[in-house]
Amino acid sequence: MMRAMPAPDTRMRLFDRALLRRRRDRVAASFDEFDFLLRRAAEDVAGRIAAANRHFAVAADLGAHRGALAHALTEQGIGTDKIGLLVSSDMSLPMLAGAPGLRVAADEEALPFAPASLNLVTSILSLHAVNDLPGALIQIRRALQPDGLFMAAIFGGETLTELRQSFAEAEIELEGGLSPRIAPFADLRDIGGLLQRAGFALPVADTDRVTVRYRDPIRLMADLRGMGETNIMTERRRTPLRRATLMRAMEIYREKFGLPDGRVPATFDIVVATGWTPHESQQKPLRPGSAEARLADALANPAGRPRSGT
Repeated sequence: MMRAMPAPDTRMRLFDRALLRRRRDRVAASFDEFDFLLRRAAEDVAGRIAAANRHFAVAADLGAHRGALAHALTEQGIGTDKIGLLVSSDMSLPMLAGAPGLRVAADEEALPFAPASLNLVTSILSLHAVNDLPGALIQIRRALQPDGLFMAAIFGGETLTELRQSFAEAEIELEGGLSPRIAPFADLRDIGGLLQRAGFALPVADTDRVTVRYRDPIRLMADLRGMGETNIMTERRRTPLRRATLMRAMEIYREKFGLPDGRVPATFDIVVATGWTPHESQQKPLRPGSAEARLADALANPAGRPRSGT
């Protein structure tokens, strides 16, 4: 008897996830030296969780790295009265070994959680590297119970725009073309729309723009290596970067973006997105035509004073 061959996977693979896992494995031991952006985002998300008037019995943190969110919750005094059980999940076992509490090795592209088994799902600076973000969001929504909360910090917008522009100009000038080096990042509006498409209610997204000042661009690239955030694009050039191209890109970086004190900026846009799984208790938008006052009247009489003759 012949075994049926599986259908080929024709989905676009923008990122090499196996390479991402290997790089996270490699940097895990020294990651605490480079996790300043992760800690900032985790502290922000932890504060928002604390502000929610809700108890979350079971929560999962996807792409947990070394447990940045768990540590931030502890530092802010957020305990089991707010989150009963927190499961830290990451595709890298060496990275996950640094997370406290219950841990599950899993890829954000194939979640192991049963439908409606979670009350809260978080992700800190990890979902920007999934190949199918809409699909991942749908999996997350299915894993949440009705009225469950999803909250994620995602690199987006103009993240690393200076480095992207500098390499693009250097390659065009010296090599006559471009190669994929820095991944595209979704902007604020795109992320809000993706939440709606995935079936989340009451979606909200806002951006924390972080500008890091470096002595030189090479130091920025060293930090990116330490974070495990170097190029994992499947269409990346497999040959080593030419030294002349690298040096020219660094020159352009300084020329275009250099600061008066000789340092250079690096932009990181951290988009914090939240959404709830639908539930009948949630606030609903008014039906068209159900308002008790006309917008035209309010605009014509903004102070709310009685009109003459009334």
